[in-house]
Amino acid sequence: MSEDIEYRCFIGGLSWSTSDRDLKKAFEKFGHLLEANAVFDKASEHSCGFGFVTFDDKKAMEDAIEAMHEMDLDGRTITVDKARPNQGSDRDNDRDRPRDRDRDYGGGRCLVVSV
Repeated sequence: MSEDIEYRCFIGGLSWSTSDRDLKKAFEKFGHLLEANAVFDKASEHSCGFGFVTFDDKKAMEDAIEAMHEMDLDGRTITVDKARPNQGSDRDNDRDRPRDRDRDYGGGRCLVVSV
């Protein structure tokens, strides 16, 4: 197993008002969080409607996914799943996408360069 394994969850369907603090509060009950980030568009400073939480162990991540998927957070039903990095994916073969994007996660107008 690689030492670079991350126990990161993708949180989709977030309310526009959900903050890093809100994510931390909702997910810290499952285990020690390394970080909790609601993603905002750098240009407009508006919420992208998704975020990430990173745990320090696999069980905490799995418990959070099981308990929080399709639950209500700030008035919205959220989706919670294991985050999947795009590095090494088939996106390099997709001719419709620019190949100069340097991102780990993200999509659409809201790009995550570094999380």
